[in-house]
Amino acid sequence: MTSAVTSPFRQPKAVFAVAFACVVSFMGIGLVDPILPAISHQLHASPSEVTLLFTSYLVVTAVAMLITNFVSSRLGAKRTLIIGLVLIVVFSAAAGAAPSISGIIGFRAGWGVGNALFIATSLAVIVASATGGFAGAIVLYETALGLGIAVGPLLGGALGEISWRGPFFGVAALMAIALIATITLVRPMPLPAKKSGLSAPFRALKHRGLLTLSLTALCYNWGFFTVLGYAPFPMNLSPIKLGLVFTGWGVLVAVFAVFGAPRLQARFGIARAMYANLFLFAVVILVIAAWTTDRAVLIPAVIVSGIFIGVNNTITTQAVMTISPVERPVASAAYGFIRFIGAGLAPYVAGRLAAAYNVHLPFYIGAGVVVVGIIILSTGHRLLSASAQQAPAAPQAQPASPASTAAGEPGAASEPGARPAPGWVLLAIDGSPGSAAVTSRAAAAAASRGVGVEIMHVRETDVVDTEAIELEPAEQAERVVHERLAQLGELGVPATSYLITSTGDHGDVGRSIARRAREIRAGLIVVGAPAGRGALLARADALATVQLAREAPCDLLVVQPGPALTSALPSANAAASAG
Repeated sequence: MTSAVTSPFRQPKAVFAVAFACVVSFMGIGLVDPILPAISHQLHASPSEVTLLFTSYLVVTAVAMLITNFVSSRLGAKRTLIIGLVLIVVFSAAAGAAPSISGIIGFRAGWGVGNALFIATSLAVIVASATGGFAGAIVLYETALGLGIAVGPLLGGALGEISWRGPFFGVAALMAIALIATITLVRPMPLPAKKSGLSAPFRALKHRGLLTLSLTALCYNWGFFTVLGYAPFPMNLSPIKLGLVFTGWGVLVAVFAVFGAPRLQARFGIARAMYANLFLFAVVILVIAAWTTDRAVLIPAVIVSGIFIGVNNTITTQAVMTISPVERPVASAAYGFIRFIGAGLAPYVAGRLAAAYNVHLPFYIGAGVVVVGIIILSTGHRLLSASAQQAPAAPQAQPASPASTAAGEPGAASEPGARPAPGWVLLAIDGSPGSAAVTSRAAAAAASRGVGVEIMHVRETDVVDTEAIELEPAEQAERVVHERLAQLGELGVPATSYLITSTGDHGDVGRSIARRAREIRAGLIVVGAPAGRGALLARADALATVQLAREAPCDLLVVQPGPALTSALPSANAAASAG
């Protein structure tokens, strides 16, 4: 848990180039929202025709998600990212120049292809290009997400006051800048060792848990995009005022996606947080349905819906990564395909229902579909609860391999048949240089107690809104474990290893360590102190250490890297359970 990492904002120019493109990408949907009524009025198009701007964009994005891994595993992340940026620039500019609503709808479809390629690779490129560490790259990505979602509607409203074409040309210009910067600054990246097949996402959906969560997300996105795609019409506001409304909405989405969701998940667990959030979201949509024509209720309700949208985006993606038995990119593609289908169809159906019946019905239907999502989720409750616990199995006497890094699976043992006995030292390490010093202190503590050491290493998967990224390659995680096993072998200390994957906030690392200590009845937990990570990341490491201190079933030794002071932090119940 130590890491020598600088400030997350001290990064190469390539990282900021891609982060800037991410800001513009996250602006995408909110940027268009304020100009929907203006397009309808000036191009003499019905609201249902205008909502096809969402449908063509999102349905094509959904289908394109199925091929993103196939393309990127053959062309590489940088080339795939550049192709996506080129498509966004070309088709957003073409949409701005289109003389008719049908032209805009068609060009938005091409934009959707570019968006799928971009979102599938942008986070991976940022992480691969970062020198401030994985966690620093994630902070930048979260910052880009917040800026894009919050500023997009405001910029769209400001440009929309000039012309409805303004936001389209604005995206084209900004993305063109990002494209040039990406081409010139991002270094070539190696191809993945394993190529992805076209059928991989479909095979992944055979897993019941992944399919259940994907269908739940489809229902949730139906409600989400009913609100986002049709609510601007009954508001009857100017583009700039609509921009301000959806800026408030976007701020809440970003804040609760990045900060609120992890805290709710940590407090209530994935399953309960999802049930509660979906239920409350359905209630908000019902309020919108009942008071659709009352702007005094409609506007605050739409803004407040951003809370539940932000929470759900992050927690559902986290649940998918936790429950999925396949590689993260494949799971993301399968999940993205299903959920974007719901997102794309909902605005068009809302427009047709409003035209045929009244403006209230689309939102009643949207709330009902979200409730259907809760029912679907309940059918997979047992699978979700079991995967969320990430209950690990006992270590086996076999070498670590890429397949052994899935959540709850063991790593390598230094001796055939070795098992951690009650009272052993549990050593939690990362890949930083300070891990060697921490391992030495653990070895000394074990020798003084006459016991061995179990090395535990957690590969983190971080979730930001609807994207997930593995913060450490499997090969690197195994190398870290084997290096520390070798060190303990040289010191003559019996050792086993345990390698798992954690999906969630950084505090989950502390909870995972405490859980493992209870399982093996450890006599002492040894971790490294947060060091050299900058204020933001030091707080993240401190969160994991504090969470560990709260839940540890035995004494906790926090080791400063190098020959510095070492402090023992006994847990609240250490005296009762130590030894």
